[in-house]
Amino acid sequence: MRRALAGVLWWFDGVLGGQDYQRYVAHLRRAHPERPVPSERDYWRERHAEAERNPGARCC
Repeated sequence: MRRALAGVLWWFDGVLGGQDYQRYVAHLRRAHPERPVPSERDYWRERHAEAERNPGARCC
């Protein structure tokens, strides 16, 4: 039962973008080491602002 719950939580985390910031930080460090790493709060703020500026990928 615990493994099933862990699997469901992992799936929801992936769907909701729970690991996106960590992947972004890894990308910045690998591909753009000279750029400063934004805080997680700043990352999400910019990501949501970008989605508002370019709503083409949304359904509504």
